[in-house]
Amino acid sequence: MYTKPKNSTGWIEVICGSMFSGKTEELIRRIKRARIANQSTHIFKPKMEVRYHKKKIVSHDDNEIDSSPISKAEDILKLVNDVDVIGIDEAQFFDPGLIEVCNQLANENKRIIIAGLDMDFTGNPFGAIPKLMAMAELVTKVHAICIKCGSEAQFSYRFSNTGEQVKLGEKDLYEPRCRSCFNKGMGI
Repeated sequence: MYTKPKNSTGWIEVICGSMFSGKTEELIRRIKRARIANQSTHIFKPKMEVRYHKKKIVSHDDNEIDSSPISKAEDILKLVNDVDVIGIDEAQFFDPGLIEVCNQLANENKRIIIAGLDMDFTGNPFGAIPKLMAMAELVTKVHAICIKCGSEAQFSYRFSNTGEQVKLGEKDLYEPRCRSCFNKGMGI
């Protein structure tokens, strides 16, 4: 399922979905599989992402892997010369330069695995993820379980729908919801 396409110079994979849907867990799983295949890897996350650990990527299930926290997307280019597989977590928090960085690395015969929210707390496209999804050879959309009704959840509902787009939080600020329960919460 995740083998290099014939005659490819590299490729981009995007794992997207709501909060609590298993995006980071899937990223870690794919990186570990690449390591089993003796491929060199390097994982990145935004420097601002410190909810669980300053340097590691940690899933909600406490699965973790070492990463390099960086401030801007172009920093990735300085650290991946001899790397086969590059993982990027919480990609929605990176600057728009991430799109060109990923495209350049894929053109340099690298496998790029990106995980991030595809929508913000208002249900709108978030950061570079939608453009990366359009460019990617493989897109995997994972779902959480709606905390209200038990259906498949694709929205990240924030208890306070005012304020800035980026507000780091966990179950204290967000919960996964299906479209119907999300719309009810948003007053739609």
